[in-house]
Amino acid sequence: MTIRHLKIFITVADCGKMNMAAKKLYISQPSVSQAIQELEKEYGIQLFDRLSQRLYITDNGKKLLSYARHIVDSYEEMDLMMKNAGEHPRIRVGASVSVGTCLIDKVITKLEEKNPKIEIRVVINNTSTIEKMLADSELDVGIVEGLITNLDMLQIPLCEDELVIVAGKQHPFYLRTCIQLQELQNTDFVAREDGSMVRNQYEQLLQNRGITVNTKWNSTNTEAIKNAVIAGKGIAILSGRLVEKEVESKELRVIPVEDVKVERTIHLVYHKNKYVSEMMQLFIDTSRQTL
Repeated sequence: MTIRHLKIFITVADCGKMNMAAKKLYISQPSVSQAIQELEKEYGIQLFDRLSQRLYITDNGKKLLSYARHIVDSYEEMDLMMKNAGEHPRIRVGASVSVGTCLIDKVITKLEEKNPKIEIRVVINNTSTIEKMLADSELDVGIVEGLITNLDMLQIPLCEDELVIVAGKQHPFYLRTCIQLQELQNTDFVAREDGSMVRNQYEQLLQNRGITVNTKWNSTNTEAIKNAVIAGKGIAILSGRLVEKEVESKELRVIPVEDVKVERTIHLVYHKNKYVSEMMQLFIDTSRQTL
């Protein structure tokens, strides 16, 4: 079994067809088929079910795929490092939307001060997308708020964050010092997209308390959500860190809900099979010192 076998296996798993994998890898289809057969023979398992001219990865195949992605990723990282003799170290960082908006810049700035030659690539998306990219070795490390469901992920707590309800000047809640949870029933909300931990956590709380809200707007963009609330389109649930500027300018106001406080821990996350390089360890240490 070689790195070549694993690269072919990963490509077949991603494409679902051997002919498509062959085209992507610029090799013949028989070569792809032979590599898969050799892997299956070596481990004595079936990696794919062949149904209606399409391949479906088996449970054993999924187990191998998880390791294969990280082995290939580590090999390519090693290869790049040795070829460049460490002159241009690279790290791929993921951040959830709230973290990406108000926290990740502090970490990146500190990291660049410690190593000006580092090449940092940052992806900002919702937590579930960052989690999947980490699992698929598309990212090295992530900083996210909320829940991580993949048991293969290692989590290091960094800091705490509180979710708050905010209202604009045109909303009746703006002048209130506190509201009852029941007053949120059928209230117009400007909400985050599916997959957002902000939305999922608070929706779960409201659902548990029997509260139904009217999700009037959905957006993946935090600034768009804040602007909609300022314009009186509804109220929103956001990280307290994200609205500090608007609260200070009185464009928005945090509306306390009696007997309700939703806090979450912001975690640094990476896959348990990920090789922690010197540069990745520097990022971990910097994150813990900064946040």
